[in-house]
Amino acid sequence: MTRVAAIDCGTNSIRLLVADVHPESGELVDLDRRMTIVRLGQGVDRTGRLAPEALERTFAACREYAAIIKEHGAERLRFVATSASRDAENRDEFVRGVMDILGVEPEVITGDQEAEFSFTGATKELAEHDHLPKPYLVVDIGGGSTEFVVGEEHVRAARSVDVGCVRMTERHLVEEGVVSDPPAAEQIAAMRADIEAALDLAEETVPLREARTLVGLAGSVTTVSAIAQELPEYDSTRIHHSRISHERVREITEWLLRSTHAERAAVPSMHPGRVDVIAAGALVLLAIMERIGAEEVVVSEHDILDGIAFKVAEDADEGRRGD
Repeated sequence: MTRVAAIDCGTNSIRLLVADVHPESGELVDLDRRMTIVRLGQGVDRTGRLAPEALERTFAACREYAAIIKEHGAERLRFVATSASRDAENRDEFVRGVMDILGVEPEVITGDQEAEFSFTGATKELAEHDHLPKPYLVVDIGGGSTEFVVGEEHVRAARSVDVGCVRMTERHLVEEGVVSDPPAAEQIAAMRADIEAALDLAEETVPLREARTLVGLAGSVTTVSAIAQELPEYDSTRIHHSRISHERVREITEWLLRSTHAERAAVPSMHPGRVDVIAAGALVLLAIMERIGAEEVVVSEHDILDGIAFKVAEDADEGRRGD
């Protein structure tokens, strides 16, 4: 087992995993897994730049994570940055700040690389579930982008498109700097049209409709699962590998789209940082299910972070063999 640390910095959140990993057996034992809402992508779709306050929130989380990594004595660390930092004009400022705090350079990966990591993390343990038919369609609904990956044991096709819960909210549900509470019918219709256009784009390279099992990742999907199960608090053990029917996803999405900020905030399993963006994320999930005719979604708490951790452990193992 190799002790590694993986950090995934997305548009809405930054997450840390410290784990003992055996890359060949696919065994991964969590030592610390946490998430902080930093909204790094705040305003990026409009301005093309990372906001100073968003950078400072992200650097504060990095300082906290650096202490945790040191405490656990991880051998190696890999920091992966996704959609927001890909798009920003001032991403060099972000890179310098991360290097100063953590001593590693954040890898601003492509959408296709992001999809590869997500697929590995989500499906490595699903192989044990023979009753889940292949191919899998792994869908990672992030803040700024959504990754689609079809594959069996390995990735067959992947595509990243620019629809995510933060980007859709900022583009369609914000008026004069305030999130509509609740959104108007024409706002929802415009958002849905944007999502459908992105699905058309994804289908140009990924055979979405060939999927036999839909696997959903990231905060929008896990939050829908928590709501569906009426959990008294967020419980990853109850959420991981839960199955949510298409009908239940539709009911929840419709409720989220007609609810007020206060009503969403009152959901006991809702993270405060997701209150304003969860409706858009749920609509992305619903549109995907309708597009491919999925009767249910299998929810995974294991995603890009786990994929990064497996890759770090594999590289460490190869390095030791080379020595």
